[in-house]
Amino acid sequence: MKRIRTHGVYVIIYLITIVFGFTLPADAGVPNPTVTGPIPVNVPLGDPSHDYPQLATQLDLPSYGYVEEEFFLEGTATRYDTPDLADGTVISNGHPYKTRMIVRRPVSPKGFNGTVLVEWLNVTSGYNLDALWLTSYAHILREGYAYVGVSVQRVGIHQPGSGLISWSPVRYGDLDVTDGGTLLDDSLCYDIWSQAAQAIWEPQGVDPLAGLSPDILIATGASQSQGRLVIYHNSIHPLTNIFDGYMLYLGVGRLLRTDLDPKVIKLNTENDVVFLGEFLARQPDSDRLRTYEVAGASHVGRAEPNLRLELLIRDSLPIADTSICELPPFSRVPTNHVANAAFDHLVSWVSSGIEPPTAPPIDASYYPPWVVVARDSYGNALGGIQLSQHAVPTATNTGVNGPFWPSFCFLFGSHEPFDEEILDSLYPNHGKYVSQVVQVVNENLADGYILNFDARETKRKAARSEIGK
Repeated sequence: MKRIRTHGVYVIIYLITIVFGFTLPADAGVPNPTVTGPIPVNVPLGDPSHDYPQLATQLDLPSYGYVEEEFFLEGTATRYDTPDLADGTVISNGHPYKTRMIVRRPVSPKGFNGTVLVEWLNVTSGYNLDALWLTSYAHILREGYAYVGVSVQRVGIHQPGSGLISWSPVRYGDLDVTDGGTLLDDSLCYDIWSQAAQAIWEPQGVDPLAGLSPDILIATGASQSQGRLVIYHNSIHPLTNIFDGYMLYLGVGRLLRTDLDPKVIKLNTENDVVFLGEFLARQPDSDRLRTYEVAGASHVGRAEPNLRLELLIRDSLPIADTSICELPPFSRVPTNHVANAAFDHLVSWVSSGIEPPTAPPIDASYYPPWVVVARDSYGNALGGIQLSQHAVPTATNTGVNGPFWPSFCFLFGSHEPFDEEILDSLYPNHGKYVSQVVQVVNENLADGYILNFDARETKRKAARSEIGK
């Protein structure tokens, strides 16, 4: 929905509503923070001083007509109680905060498609991970989305070693989302999140989008951030009405309210269904919700190129130890192909009322406390969205691995390539393999689970492969 971006006009409309008794949208009550920036980048990326944005992209954004800029935002935030599946209530207000956002946007308004993807940066690993950007950056750049990542949680800012303050005192030394260390429960994060959105919709002073005028704001977050966004959707959205839709990626087993207006797409992997509670949080599709489950995919999959690993090495941030995993880690099923389509479906749903396609769930059963997935003779899951990398298999890809502690292996899933004997029996020649891939890709494209660009790339990779040769 298009918001009015001129503050003076907004005030006039507000006065008119008082006189004539109309009602403003709930987001009129969200405070607008003070925004400063863009914050200068004073050293080359990777410099030991870290006087640059944490996890600043290494991509050549200017070649896409994009720019990356960092901003600080500050103000006072309200502390909320967020009861399950109910409106939030104010605990206290007036708590000072200062945090940051990273903006990647088209330079020219002609290159902007009107939608801003606002990501709740993930802090599970102790730093500010832009998981959705890393998942769909190529699609974002192709299609002209603007991207904003916001740091709203204590760990991402105050964690020793990898949090922003410790990582770069010279750049981030005065950030704080704890009201001087008095609040350690992240109860300010929801209002800070709303205020970041307000700074995008209705900038006062510094405009993070440099004049780009958004039509739609999509809230998005992955894993632990997904769980926070479900809480926000359920308890805070009814008070603010500031986001048009929600893309909830890699769920952690929280139920959504069904009486709210925003359109929501949930995208889960086999890993999330088996280990992270999404089987028990399944809800029927409706005129407000779609759920997609990708068979064979893992919570953390293999990415090519591995931009995240490059950045962690450059920025001296923690890297997970995969050597202790029980199975070869990282499923090769590309969940990002479904994520790309889901973003576009959500925008069309919000802007034009075009309902996204439905998809079958992964074939699974619950035997407390375990979720058990039905599998074929090769160990690959049945049901769900079956991408060609899974439906025309050259390996066993699953969302299962271990140990559960002290590593993240259980989130990595597994990838075990077939031996030559199995490959030869499945694909006696290259043409048979390629034709099967093309058939499945075309079916997924027709069903709306993937987009044309990813479909073409998958077909090209199959044609260039050595399978069946």
